[in-house]
Amino acid sequence: MHAVSTETEVLVDQVLEYARQRILSVDTPLDKTYTQQELEQLAGRSVLEQGIGAERALAVFADVLAPACITTDHPNYLAFIPTAPTKAATAFDLVVSASAVYGGSWLEGSGAVYAENEVLSFLAAEFGLPESAGGVFVQGGTLGNLSALVAARENARAQRGNPTTRWAVVCSAEAHSSIASAARVMDVEVIPVDAGESGVLTGDAVRPVLESRGGDVFAVVATAGSTNFGIVDDLASIAALKQEHPFWLHVDGAYGLAGMLSQRARPLFAGVEEADSVIVDPHKWLFAPFDACALIYRDPEAGRRAHTQHAEYLDTLTEATEWSPSDYAVHLTRRARGLPLWFSLATHGAAAYRDAVTTSLQLAQRIAAEIESREGFRLVRKPQLSVVVYERDGWTKEHYAAWSARLLEEQRAFVTPSSHAGRPNTRFALLNPRTTFESLVGILDSMD
Repeated sequence: MHAVSTETEVLVDQVLEYARQRILSVDTPLDKTYTQQELEQLAGRSVLEQGIGAERALAVFADVLAPACITTDHPNYLAFIPTAPTKAATAFDLVVSASAVYGGSWLEGSGAVYAENEVLSFLAAEFGLPESAGGVFVQGGTLGNLSALVAARENARAQRGNPTTRWAVVCSAEAHSSIASAARVMDVEVIPVDAGESGVLTGDAVRPVLESRGGDVFAVVATAGSTNFGIVDDLASIAALKQEHPFWLHVDGAYGLAGMLSQRARPLFAGVEEADSVIVDPHKWLFAPFDACALIYRDPEAGRRAHTQHAEYLDTLTEATEWSPSDYAVHLTRRARGLPLWFSLATHGAAAYRDAVTTSLQLAQRIAAEIESREGFRLVRKPQLSVVVYERDGWTKEHYAAWSARLLEEQRAFVTPSSHAGRPNTRFALLNPRTTFESLVGILDSMD
């Protein structure tokens, strides 16, 4: 075995010590965004012909670059959809990189693929999918939705050929923006369906579209926890339409489908077991680090037919029968990004995950009741999951923006303005088990 240099040992020790301190920290500040000019002044140039050395590079990151990134696992990071990885998952993310594991094929990474598939089977069972279901961890929900829809279109082509016009995908008008993005990439039409005041897409709303455009429709996308409101579509009534019309049902559960781990929310997802594909992002409500989306097919062979790449140098993989994750999405080279979740689940057990998800659901209901009780505040919609959207009477977009900036400047919270139906509002996205009711009340008090 070749010995590494003393310089390399020092470098590794410094980096690991920084990582250790950061992982174990329980009071990491929220931090904030810097301007380009500020970063140029503080960080200067670091990519030079001769380098600046590990010690200085690490200092630039620790003292300048990291504080210029908002800490997404802070308990008062309440904007967008936060992340809250367990310490176990974050620590093991280092191991994945250090192990030089390639997660694209069984031939090169059978141990990693086995562990990832164990997690995918666990999730598939939670969602009521058959034991034969399977898939792959991809970068995020956008790539997961795109990959699922590509498989759906290829499946439709194989069964009924191409339509006389354009292929189309049906979804709620409140579906995630990635559906429209996938449609642009695929050059297919999006048919948005009004979900009404409740925001819940139903089978009754989808049926007329299928009756008039059914020959063009290759997929219907139902949302299991919308990003803006946490709304779950009526999956059962949409799935029932499959008895009358030939379409692929894809469930976009990037944020919300993890709610099924709690008995408190499980009834909301009735019908997901009829899906042809689903996605859920562990870096959201399953306490894994960025970036990981679990894409699961009812029939994995449909995904493999759509996505396997063919080349002479790949013959040894494509002619094999073993499970190669690269065959199931729009990618080839891939990191074994499901391993941090595997390690955390194996370490803590599924029960701990169920408790953490339930905690978020309970907190959402409690703070929603607090908002309703306050004069001058209004819930935009009652929360189904853990997103609470509300308005402050008389506030304009500028009021919300100034308040949001003040909260971040004071390092109290990261809560951003939002809107619905042309009206400004704001929202709490509650995924972090360390977020407290008292801190949320304090944020409400700051709006007086």
